[in-house]
Amino acid sequence: MKDHVYKIVEIVGTSSEGIEQAIQAGLTRARKSIRKIRWFEVTGTRGFVENDDVIQYQVTMKVGFTLDE
Repeated sequence: MKDHVYKIVEIVGTSSEGIEQAIQAGLTRARKSIRKIRWFEVTGTRGFVENDDVIQYQVTMKVGFTLDE
């Protein structure tokens, strides 16, 4: 198995539907500008409340991807 070197960036995904959808939204958008994504780590979750209802979920993630050789 070949050794890898990873770069890590931090992103925030959002969704009005839930935490899993916020993760998917963040990763989907990250794939448009980051190649070779290998893993992610959720480092924080938040939500916005308006009139006693949750209106948006935010998920902060570290995203790791391999560097080009």
